[in-house]
Amino acid sequence: MASVSYHIAHLLDKMTSSDKDFRFMATNDLMAELQKDSIKLDEDSERKVVKMLLKLLEDKNGEVQNLAVKCLGPLVNKVKEFQVETIVDTLCSNMLSDKEQLRDISQFALVLFAGLKTVISELPPSSTALAASICKKITGRLTSAIAKQEDVSVQLEALDILGDLLSRFGGLLISFHHSIMQALLPQLSSPRLAVRKRAIIAIGHLVMSCNNTLFVELIEFLLSELSKNSSTSTTRTYIQCLGAISRQAGHRIGEHLDRIVPLVVKFCKIEDDELREYCIQAFESFVRKCPKEVTPFVTDIIHICLEYICYDPNYNYDDDDDESSMDTEMEDEDEGESEEEYSDDDDMSWKVRRAAAKCLDAIIATRHEMLMEFYRIVSPALIARFKEREENVKVDIFHAYITLLKQTRPTVTTDPDSMEQEEGPVSMLQGQIPSIVKAVNKQLREKSVKTRQGCFSLLTEMVLVLPGALTDHIPALVPGIQYSLGDKNSSSNMKIDTLSFLNCIFIHHSPTVFHPHIRVLVPPIVHAVEDPFYKITSEALLVTQQLVKVIRPIDGSASFDFEPYVKNLYTACLSRLKAADIDQEVKERAIACMGQIICNLGDRLTNDLRVCLPIFLDRLKNEITRLTTVKALSMIAGSPLKIDLTPILGEGVPILASFLRKNHRALKLSTLACLDVLVKNYGAGLTRAMIGDVMKEMPPLIHENDLHVSQLTLNLLTSISKIHNSSLSNIQQEILPQILVLLRSPLLQGGALNAMLEFFQAVVKSNLPKLGFKDLSQMLIMPIYNPGQLPQGVLAVHKQAFHSIAKCVAALTIISQGEGSVVVNQFVSDIKNAKSSDSIRLFALLALGEIGKHADLSPQGEIQAVIIESFSSHNEEVKAAASYALGNVSVGNLPKFLPFVLKEIENQPKRQYLLLHSLKEIISCESASSKGVETLKPYVQSIWGLLFDHCEFPEEGTRNVVAECLGKLTLIDPSTLLPRLKKYLDSPSALTRCTVVTAVKFTITDQPQGIDSLLRSCIGDFLRTLQDPDLNVRRVALVTFNSAAHNKPSLIRDLLELVLPHLYNETKVRKDLIKEVEMGPFKHTVDDGLDIRKAAFECMYTLLDSCLDRLDIFEFLNHVEDGLKDHYDIKMLMYLTLVRLATLCPNAVLQRLDRLVEPLRSTCTTKVKAHSVKQEFEKQDELKRSAMRAVTALLSILDADKNPQMNEFLTQIKSNAELASMFESVQKDTMMTSSDSSLMDTSQSEKSPSNMLLDSTGSLPVNYSEGFGFKGWHK
Repeated sequence: MASVSYHIAHLLDKMTSSDKDFRFMATNDLMAELQKDSIKLDEDSERKVVKMLLKLLEDKNGEVQNLAVKCLGPLVNKVKEFQVETIVDTLCSNMLSDKEQLRDISQFALVLFAGLKTVISELPPSSTALAASICKKITGRLTSAIAKQEDVSVQLEALDILGDLLSRFGGLLISFHHSIMQALLPQLSSPRLAVRKRAIIAIGHLVMSCNNTLFVELIEFLLSELSKNSSTSTTRTYIQCLGAISRQAGHRIGEHLDRIVPLVVKFCKIEDDELREYCIQAFESFVRKCPKEVTPFVTDIIHICLEYICYDPNYNYDDDDDESSMDTEMEDEDEGESEEEYSDDDDMSWKVRRAAAKCLDAIIATRHEMLMEFYRIVSPALIARFKEREENVKVDIFHAYITLLKQTRPTVTTDPDSMEQEEGPVSMLQGQIPSIVKAVNKQLREKSVKTRQGCFSLLTEMVLVLPGALTDHIPALVPGIQYSLGDKNSSSNMKIDTLSFLNCIFIHHSPTVFHPHIRVLVPPIVHAVEDPFYKITSEALLVTQQLVKVIRPIDGSASFDFEPYVKNLYTACLSRLKAADIDQEVKERAIACMGQIICNLGDRLTNDLRVCLPIFLDRLKNEITRLTTVKALSMIAGSPLKIDLTPILGEGVPILASFLRKNHRALKLSTLACLDVLVKNYGAGLTRAMIGDVMKEMPPLIHENDLHVSQLTLNLLTSISKIHNSSLSNIQQEILPQILVLLRSPLLQGGALNAMLEFFQAVVKSNLPKLGFKDLSQMLIMPIYNPGQLPQGVLAVHKQAFHSIAKCVAALTIISQGEGSVVVNQFVSDIKNAKSSDSIRLFALLALGEIGKHADLSPQGEIQAVIIESFSSHNEEVKAAASYALGNVSVGNLPKFLPFVLKEIENQPKRQYLLLHSLKEIISCESASSKGVETLKPYVQSIWGLLFDHCEFPEEGTRNVVAECLGKLTLIDPSTLLPRLKKYLDSPSALTRCTVVTAVKFTITDQPQGIDSLLRSCIGDFLRTLQDPDLNVRRVALVTFNSAAHNKPSLIRDLLELVLPHLYNETKVRKDLIKEVEMGPFKHTVDDGLDIRKAAFECMYTLLDSCLDRLDIFEFLNHVEDGLKDHYDIKMLMYLTLVRLATLCPNAVLQRLDRLVEPLRSTCTTKVKAHSVKQEFEKQDELKRSAMRAVTALLSILDADKNPQMNEFLTQIKSNAELASMFESVQKDTMMTSSDSSLMDTSQSEKSPSNMLLDSTGSLPVNYSEGFGFKGWHK
C-alpha cells in the first residue's frame, strides 16, 4: 500500500509541472495504474487524485484534458462513493458556472460533459444507492440546462447525458420524470434539428420507465400537436417521436394506435418525402411492437407500402426491361466509383422506397397467418421491384422476399403430414418461380457485388424451401454463376456466397440436372480451390465434395462421362491435402473432400492412391485432424468400389484402436463406426494382432453411462464374431463380464439392447468352445437362479433387467435348433416348482413370452394352465409377467390361444385386468407386421364386441387398457372400425364415451399411418366431447387433443378456432367442484376440477411447440396469468410455459409484463407457516426456484429490465438475502445449462417438456412387445 501511495504521490507531483509533456505523461501513467485490478488507494490518495484530475479538466492543453477525462472512468470504480459524488458535484457546478472563463470556453464545456458521460457509463448498476444519489444530483441540473440554456452545444450535450441516464437508470429517476418531460417536450419544436433528434432519443428512454399517467400525457400532447399540423417540419418530428416511443415501449403504445394510425396514414398523402419516410418507419415499429393492436390496420399499411415501394418520380424504368446478353468480359471499373446509381442529389424518394421495403419485411415476418395473401399481392410486387436502381433499397427488397420464403419454410418442414394444409402458399410460390428467376437473372448481370449477393441469398433460401425448385432454370443461372466466380468481377465475399449457393443447389437437385453444365462449372470451382484466400478455398472444397457426388453418384444412377474431370479435381484437392501450413478449416475440408473423391472415383485413381492414402495416415496421427480423418476413412471403407486400403491398414488400425481410450466422445463414436466398416469390408486384410489391439480397448466402453458407445461397441464385436470369430475366444476374461453387468442395468433398452441380442446370436453361431448355447444361457440366468442371500420380498435383479435377460435367452433359444423344447419345458417346470423364488417365476414367464412370440409353444401342453395359474400369485410383478407371457405365447399360435384368452375374459371377472393386458399384447404384436394383421383379421369382430362389453368398467385403469386395445384394433382396419368407434360418441353412458375418446388417442402416432386421412375428417367429432356434460369425458378429450397436438398437429390445426374457447374454458377454477371433506377433527379441501385444469394447461404448453402461428398470443397470455395464481402443479407448469413464451413471443410477453410479474412476486414472497411439515417447505422452495427461472427468462427479453414493476421486484429480491442467494443460483444454473447445450459434441434425443407432459397425461407406456431388432427369426 505504501509503495502505491508513494508512486501515486510522485505522479501527482509531476502533474503540477509547468511542462505540458510532463503533465501528459504523468496523467497517462496514472491511467495505467488505475486500470490495474490490483491497485487499492488509501483515503488520502483518493482525495488527492480526485482533486488533481478535476483540476486537470481545466488544463490549457487539450490532450491533457482529454486524458484526464479518460482517467475518470477507471477512477470511479477505485474510489469510495462519496468521492464519486464529489466528482459529479464539481462537474455539474462548473457546467452551470457563471464564471466567464469557465462558461465561455466551449472546449472546457465539452470536457465537462465528456467527464460526466464517462462517470455515468462507469457507475456500477449493482450500487443502486450511489447511482440514485448521483442521478438525482445530475438530473435537476441537466433539465435546467436543457430548458434554459441558450448555448446549443451545451443543450446537445445535456440531452445526450440525460439520454444515457434514462437508458441506464431510468427506474431510479421516477421522481424527476415529470420535470424531465416538461424540459424535453419544448425541444421537439426547437429550430435546431440536432436538438430535436436528441430530445426524441431521450423521450424514447424515458417512456420505458415512466408511469402510465405520464405516458398518456405524452401521447395526448403528441396527438394534439399532430392534429394542429402547424408545420411540416414539426409534424415530421412528432411522427419520429411516435416511432421512437413505439420502438422503445411498443407494449405501452398499443392501446393508443386506434387514434395514432389514422393520423399517420393521413400524413402519408402529403407531398413530402421525408415525412413519408418517417410515417412508414412508424408503421414498421407499430407492426413489430404492437402485433395485436395493429391488426385492423395491417391491410391499409400493406397497400401504402406497395404504393410507395414503387415511388420513383424521377426515373423511367422502361429502358431497363430490354433483354441484353451478359458480357462476361466487362472492363474493370474504377474501384472508387460511388455506389449511388443516380445523379440527382436532391432526390430523397429512395428513402421512402427503402422504408416501404423494410415495413413490408416487418409485416411478412410477424403475420404468418396472411401467407396466402402475401403470395397473392406482395410477392408479385416485390419481384417487380428487383429492378430497383438504388442498391440499398434493392438489398432491403431482397431481404423482404427472403423473409417471405423463410415464413414459408417451417410449414413445409415441421409437419410432413400437413403438406395439404400449406399447399396454397407452396403452390403459389411454385407458380412464381419462373418470374423470380427471370428477375434475378437480370440482376446477376449487374456489376454491383451487393446486388449479386442478394440474388444468391434469395435463390438459396428458395431452394431450401422448395428443393428442386430450380431444376428447369439451371441453364439460365449458370452464366451468372460463372460471372460471379470470375476474378475480375467479384470480391472475396462474392465468391464465397456464389460457392455457397452452388453447394446448396448441388445438394437439393438431381445430379442429372447439372451434367450438361459440368464442363463450364468445373474450371472455376477448381480455380477457387487453389485460391490464396483460405475462406474461398474452404467453401470451394465443400462444393467440390458435392460436385463429386453429382458427376458420379455412388448408387450408379446416372450415366455421365466423368473421366475427363477426375484428374483435375483430384490434383486440386491433393495440393490442399498435402499443405501443412494452412487454416484448420481448410485442412478438415480437404480431408473430407479427398475422402469423397476416393469413395466415388477411387477406381480411376488406383496409381494415385499410393501417394494419397499415406497422407491420411499422417492426418490420423494429428490430434487436430484425426476426427475428420476417421470420418473420411469410414466413407472410403464403405464405398461400393472396394478401394484397396491394404497399404494403411497395418499402421492405421492400431492408431484407431488407441482412439478408443481417448476422453473424446465424438472421436470414440466415429472410430467405432469406422472399425465396424473396416471389419465388415476388409476383414480378410486384418490380422489377429490388429483385432486384438482393438479388443483390448473395449471393456471400458461397455457401460450404462453411455449406451450409444456401448451399442456401437457391441455392433463391432458382432462384426468381429462373423468375420474373425477366432478372435473372440478370450472375451470371457474381460469383455463378457462387462456385457453381463450392462445386461443387468435398469437403463438398458432400445438400440443397445438390440445390439446385445445380435451379439449373443453371433457368438452362438460361431461355435466357439465354452461359448455355446448352454454356456451363455447359464451365464445369463446366473444372477436370477443363484442370487445369493436376499432380504424377504426383494427381487434378484432390477425389474428392467428381467426383461433384458429374458430377451437374450429367447434370442439364443430361437436360433439354437433342438434346444427350444428343452428350454421351454425347463421354464414351465420352474414356474410349477413350489420351491422356485418369485424372481425365477417372474423370469421364466417373461422368457416364455419372448420365445412364444416367435415360435409356436402349443406342443408344450401345460403352458397355458401354468401361465393362468400364475395369475393367482401373491406377487404383482409375477402376475404382470404372466399376463405378458400369455399375450406373447398366443402370438405364436393365434388360432389355439386367442379364443382361450377371449373366453377367459368373459368368464373370469377377477382376472379381467390381467387378461385384457394379454389381449393388448396380442394386438400390439400382430399389428406390427402385415402378416400379423392378416392373421388377426378373422378375430377382429369378436374382439371388438368383447371390448365394448367391457368398456364401462368403473376402474379407470381397466378402461384405459380396453381403450388401448380398441385404438390399436382400429389401426388394423380403420375404414371399417373408425366410423363404428365414432357412433359410440352418442352413447348415454359417460364411461363408454370416456373409453371411446381415449381409444382415439391410441390411433394417433408421430409416424404416418393409413388412418391419418380418415382421422383428419372426423377428429372434430371426437373433440366435440370437450363440451360433454361429464367432467371425466372432457378431461380425456383434452388428453387426446394434447396427444394430437404433440404427435400430429396437422389433425387439429384447422380446428383450433373452434376448440380453443372450450380449452380455455377448462382452465378456470370452478367453485362448484371444490368441496370440503371432514377427516376426523380436520377439514380437507378437495378440488375435483384440478385434473381437468392440469390437462388443459398441458394442452396449452404443447400448442406453443406445434401450433404457435394459429394462437392469439394475447388471449393465450390471459389464461397463463390465471394459471400463475392456481394450484402448485399448475403454477410449476406455467413457469415452464413462461420460459418458452419469453423465447417464442418476447414482444407480446413484454406488453403483459406488468401483469405477469405480480403473481411471480406473490409466489416468491409467500412464507410457509412455521408449524408446517418438512415437505411443505421443500415444495415452496421448489416453487420459488421455478418462479425465479421464469423471472430469469423474462429478463432475457430486450428492455424487460426497464419495466418499473420488474425493477421493483428485482430490488425486492436483492434486499432479501435468501431470495437473492436463490436468484443468483438460478441464474448460474441457467447460464451453465445454455453453455452445456452448446458444447454437446453429438446430438442425443432427449424428452422435451412437452413429451414429458404428454407422458404424464397417459400416452403409450413402454411396450414390452417390441421386437428383438435382429434378422433371421422364423416361427
